[in-house]
Amino acid sequence: MATTFENNTFTDVMFGRKSIRVYDENVKISQEEMLEMIQEATTAPSSVNMQPWRFVVVESPEAKETLKPLIRFNTRQNDTSAAMLLIFGDMECYEYGEQIYDQVVAEGKMPQEVRDQQLDAIIPYYKNLSKQEMNDIVKIDASLAAMQFMLTARAHGYDTNPIGGFEKDQLAEAFGLDKDRYVPVMILSVGKAAEEGYESVRLDAQTVTSFK
Repeated sequence: MATTFENNTFTDVMFGRKSIRVYDENVKISQEEMLEMIQEATTAPSSVNMQPWRFVVVESPEAKETLKPLIRFNTRQNDTSAAMLLIFGDMECYEYGEQIYDQVVAEGKMPQEVRDQQLDAIIPYYKNLSKQEMNDIVKIDASLAAMQFMLTARAHGYDTNPIGGFEKDQLAEAFGLDKDRYVPVMILSVGKAAEEGYESVRLDAQTVTSFK
C-alpha cells in the first residue's frame, strides 16, 4: 500500500536514499499509482504556473527495448526497474495557459479580470522569448518536478535514480514526440531497490555557502 509524506519522517525521505542501480524485477507499479505520484510531483513550483513538465512512463518490455540503446551505461536501471520516467520540458507550454488559468478561476483562486490581465501579459511574453531563454525556464521547472517526484516516490516506498547520461538528441523522437518542442531534461528509474545502493558524500554547508 502506498504511503504518504505524513507517514515518513523528514530524515527518512530526505536522507534515507542512496544511489540505486538494480531493482527488484518482481515489483511493479500500477498506472494508477504512477499517475498519483506524478500528480503529487506536479505540485512543484512553476514559473507563472505554466507547468512545462511532460512525462513519458516507459514500463512495457517493448518500450524499454526502445530506450535501452539510448541510455548508454545505465542499462541495469532500465532492465530491472518498474519503470523509467522520461521527463521533458515543453517549449510551447503556454498553449495550456488558458486551460490552467481557467481552472484557477473555476476553483475560486483568482478573479476573472486578474486571469485576463495575467494571460494578456504572460502569453505574448513567453512567445517572444528566445529559444535559449525558454529552454532555461522549462528545464528549471521540469527539474523541480523531477526532484519532487523522487521525494514522492520515496514516500510511496519506492527508490529512484536520476539519469543524465542518455542520447538527448534522439530521446523525444524515439517516443513519438516533436524534438523541437519537447526538450529532454532527465530520466528517473523507479522501483524497489534490490541492492543496498551506493552512499556518497557531500561538501559541508560552510564550504558551499557564504553570508553577506
